[in-house]
Order: sequence, then structure tokens, then C-alpha cells
Amino acid sequence: MTRLTQKRRSRHTPAEDGRSAPARAPFISRQLDTFSVLSQEGLELIERNADRILQDTGMEFHGDPEILDIFRMAGCTVEGARVRFDPGFCRRTIQATAPRQFTQHARNAANSVQLGGNATVLCPSWGPPFVHDLDRGRRYASHADFVELVKLHQSLPWLHHSGGVVCEPVDLPANKRHLDMLYAHIRWSDRAFMGAFIGAERAGHAIDMARILFGADYVAEHPVLYCVSNTNAPLVLDSHMSGALKTYARANQPVACTPWVLTGAMSPTTVAGTLAQVLAEATACLALVQLINPGAPCLMGSFASTMSMQSGAPTFGTPEAGLMVLAAGQLARRLGVPLHTVGTLSASKLPDAQSQQEAAWGLLMSMFAGANLINHATGWLEGGLVTSYEKTLIDHDICGKVARFFDGIDLSENAQAMDAIALTGPGQHFLGSDHTRLNFMSALFRPWTADNNSFEQWQAEGGKDAATRANALWKKQLERYEDPGLDPAIDEALKDYVAKVKSSMPDVNYF
Repeated sequence: MTRLTQKRRSRHTPAEDGRSAPARAPFISRQLDTFSVLSQEGLELIERNADRILQDTGMEFHGDPEILDIFRMAGCTVEGARVRFDPGFCRRTIQATAPRQFTQHARNAANSVQLGGNATVLCPSWGPPFVHDLDRGRRYASHADFVELVKLHQSLPWLHHSGGVVCEPVDLPANKRHLDMLYAHIRWSDRAFMGAFIGAERAGHAIDMARILFGADYVAEHPVLYCVSNTNAPLVLDSHMSGALKTYARANQPVACTPWVLTGAMSPTTVAGTLAQVLAEATACLALVQLINPGAPCLMGSFASTMSMQSGAPTFGTPEAGLMVLAAGQLARRLGVPLHTVGTLSASKLPDAQSQQEAAWGLLMSMFAGANLINHATGWLEGGLVTSYEKTLIDHDICGKVARFFDGIDLSENAQAMDAIALTGPGQHFLGSDHTRLNFMSALFRPWTADNNSFEQWQAEGGKDAATRANALWKKQLERYEDPGLDPAIDEALKDYVAKVKSSMPDVNYF
């Protein structure tokens, strides 16, 4: 019996409503150059400042004596929970063993994703405790919502990854819901997915379930999960994050070491100061991964945005946030590890003009930064409190647009169209040419949620705005969802494991 089930693959055909529905690529292979905002001298300055922070101020690792021992044995200065690093130590440790590129394997091999190089992987929203759609309004997320979103994401061709906590199912006990979330990703999607992030125990459960799905030997040799270890900026890593980091690193599973900062609160108000702090925090954690397990896959993460100096509220889609992610891309490439960052973030309360202006800016900046995995590529509203069904579909269009844009310009003989120009001639049109007939379905990107009809036709069809059109589309996508299936023996083993772990502990409704 094979351990991995293969979903039947079929080329998507144009939908009845004329939407573009191409064969799905497992990730974006960027053909355009990255965009640099720092000179060589500027990059060296940020790196020197990060070294200065790590040497003079240091970083604290709370509640985890083992980590302090690991750093002490590596020659670092440890005083209480604070660790100080010699200049260049973290960089040398990372560059000695960390891989530049690796693959996260999905149970359907066609959906495995490359992390590193010119590859970009787009993941859905992560973490919101609320969900919103135009029919049911804003509400606490449930397990039913979680499963529905996993199925919706599975049906979207311009997303590449099933993600993790696509919403927080607050109707389940806080100490057990990670098991139901992991099972939902495994059962209802055949794409790569994330593990549990909070604490060593939950990370261990994710690895156990991956071993049931893939086989223990396979997991020992192949990345199949994905962990994000967020710092508590400024300059702290707590035991919940470090426990998961250690567990995944020892299991040879990827860890994205990601400072989460809002300028002016968790980092300096300035871009240069924030970049130095982000680099210091990320490299200290990446060095820890390599000290635990040299060669373990890891990514430099950056979740750096701004805040309102008037209200203190988080702000997104700002020029400063764009500069920070573009510079983070340069710093990650110099470090020699893939870059993890974020995408279509918004503080808007609804899928409106603000949400899409912020979303488009954020995703484009991350793409031009050369990001290898972009979390929150769809659905994120209200500063991360809400996953929106309608915004998921509108953001999905942006994902498709950036994928097409970063394909670059096709210079094949067909694309040059010299014969078509010669045959059509001066003063004629190309509408009936053989070249147009052969290429019209694939030559131009067609978004799903846009309306390009005349005013009169738009009005006759109800005068719907983008959010209303997206409302109908997410429902159609759920109707079109195809169950990827799962080997019954594996499914039963997973259910038994989940039931066993749940029965071993009382329900607790706090972390």
C-alpha cells in the first residue's frame, strides 16, 4: 500500500462564466529581477548594526534553559536569560550549514513546493479568530468555517499551499484544536501544509501526524511540514516559540525565524533601525536552528509593518513597509537562506477599496523582494483579526496577476506574432486572425472578480460591486471542490491518533 495518495490531475477548462481557470502551477517561478533599495554600503551598514545589537544588547531566550546551554557551549556569552554574540558569529554559523533551497513535499507530489531560488509560494491567511462574509457577517470562527476555508483554498488555482491556522476555530478547546486543524489540512487538501507552532508538545503532535501520513522514514529525510517561529520583539524569544523551533529543527523540518514588529512600538520608528533589529533577531534564531541540527532547512522571516503615530493602530500597505520587505529580501539573499514574509495585509474592516489598495501594494512589494514563501496572501482583514471569504477571492485575483506578471514576456516565435502581423496587414484587425483564434484563451490574464462589461449590462445584471461578485464566486468554488481522497488506513490511523491525544488531557480554553 502506498503511503501517499495521488489526486487525479485534470487540466482546468474555461468556466461557464468565462473566468480564466488555467492548469495550476505548484508555485511561481519568477522570471523578473528583484528590486534593490539598499546599496552595498547600505547593506553592510545594516549588517554591522545588527552585529552591534547582538554584541552590545544581546537577545533574551525566556523559559528555556536548554537553549542557553546550547549557546553557552557554542562560545556565546550568557547572563541569565540574555545571550550576547560575537560579531559575525550568527552569520558564520548560518552560512556554514543552512541550505539555500529545499522542497516541502505534499502528499500529492504534483503539489510539492520549492522554497528558495526564484520560487514563490503563496499561502492563505493565518490566525484570525473571526471570519466574515456578506451573508453571515462578522463572527467568531468555528471548526466548520475552518474546514470550509481549507476546501475553498484547495479549489483556488493561484494559491499554492494549504497554510496553517486559516482561522482560529474557537468552538474547540484551545489546547486540542491544533489536532483538528492538522487533520482538516491532511484530509481535505493534498497540498503542503504548516505544522502547529505553539510549544514543543503541539509541534510533536504535528510531526507524529506527518509520520502517519508519509511514513516515519520519509519524514526523517524530507521536509513535509513548515513552522514559523515568531520573536517577541524587541529581542526576545519565548519558550512557546523556542520549543516548537527545537522540535522541528531536530526533526529536520523547516523553521521560518520571523521577527514580528510594528515600527514605533516593537522596533524603532525608522526603517533603518527596524531593519537592523529584524536582522539581529532573525539571525540569532537561525543560528540556533543550525546549532541544534546543522543543515536543517530554515528561512529568514520578516513581518515588519508600521503603526499610526496618532492612534497606535497597526497600518499596512505603507511606503515604509514596502521598503522594509524589499531590504529584507536583499539581506536574506546575502545571508544565503530563503525569505519568508507576508502579503495582502489590510487594516480595513471590509473587502473594499482600502483593503485592495493595501493588499496589492503588500503583495507586489513582497514579490519584488524575491520572497520565497508569502503568508497571508489571501483573506486578511482588520489587522489580522478576520479572514474574509470575499477578500479571499479578490486577493486570489491579485495572486493570479502577480503570477502572470512575474512570468515575464514570452519571446517565443508564437508570441512574436510576425506571421500574424504580415497576414493581417495595414488597416485591418486581428479579431478574426488564426493567431488570435489560437491564442485568445491563454494570451491574456482574465481575473475572476472584475466586471468589464458596459454600464448598461452591469446595471441590468444587478449593479454588483466586486465584493458582491466575490460572494457568489466563493460559493461556486465550494460547489466545485473536488475531494482529493485519502487512503482509508491512513485516515483511520490519523483519527485514532487524534482521539488518543485528546483523551489524554482535559479541555483547556486558554493557551
